Amino acid sequence: MKTNSNFRNVGFPTVRLRRLRRSPAIRDILQETRLSVKDLICPVFVKEGIEKPQTVESMPAIERIPISKLIKNIEAITDLGIRAILLFGIPSHKDDNATSAYDDQGIVQQSTDIIRKHFGDNIAILTDVCLCQYSSHGHCGILKNQTVDNDNTIITLRKVAISHARVGADFVAPSAMMDGQVKAIREGLDNAGYSDTGIIGYSAKHASPLYAPFRDVAHSMPNFGDRRSYQMPTSNAREAIREIEFDINEGVDIIMIKPAIPYLDLIYQAKTTTTLPVCAYSVSGEYALIKAAADEGWIDENAVMSEFMISIKRAGADMIITYYAMQMAKLLNEC
Repeated sequence: MKTNSNFRNVGFPTVRLRRLRRSPAIRDILQETRLSVKDLICPVFVKEGIEKPQTVESMPAIERIPISKLIKNIEAITDLGIRAILLFGIPSHKDDNATSAYDDQGIVQQSTDIIRKHFGDNIAILTDVCLCQYSSHGHCGILKNQTVDNDNTIITLRKVAISHARVGADFVAPSAMMDGQVKAIREGLDNAGYSDTGIIGYSAKHASPLYAPFRDVAHSMPNFGDRRSYQMPTSNAREAIREIEFDINEGVDIIMIKPAIPYLDLIYQAKTTTTLPVCAYSVSGEYALIKAAADEGWIDENAVMSEFMISIKRAGADMIITYYAMQMAKLLNEC
């Protein structure tokens, strides 16, 4: 039995915190952090040139889907109560300038148009704005002398964002980590008449090895070098806050921390230093690690998944992008 020795001699009763945990009903009414299905954002991968969904070995239960299966896929998501998706396109054509990224008939543009026309405003459509899936070299920007050219890249990112807004994206999410990308996109959207289209900034996106399964799904591994010259060092918390401040000053609507679990401290700092909504992206590697351990029988998958999601929410995330969105929603709906 725990006692508080400082209080025992002055007439205070014995403190027993276990009284607050004694039964499921008591634990429920005293729960401080609550996760809702409406907190979840589900990534969706749509691939050109396929007729059947493709499984991905590194990410069990995640598929590349053909555009013909898109409505059925989104219906399965919305039936669970999930209200937002993050859309990724995998094109048939790639070139050095990533021209298919801003093609009006591109895979994201077609997918967004289909979803908007079928579902109306019943689901929020977020679109990833980057060049890595669309470029022949796999980097997130336009190259000049084998180096990503920041200023040429943001011109292209602006074209991509406008093309997504044109077909009904609610939010565009620039993930290339180019300096000035939010400002360029905000000005481009406003000038094109899409002032209502929001921006979710990948404000603190770290150069993490936890993206490896995503690159497998999206066919976006760089052909040479790495992305550490534009994605953030994993060690620099103050630099992350500066990146967030820059995005805020450039007009971002929602800030994002990516990955989530290794950067709970940054999620908390972002929540306490800004009034903007905070999005956490629980990335492919976080998902794959749980899946792999669960497949070996080492952990309870649902229990660990739930603990990860609660910890992200407790740290301060208002919304969570996760590959576990559908599985987590099913579990929450059973409660």
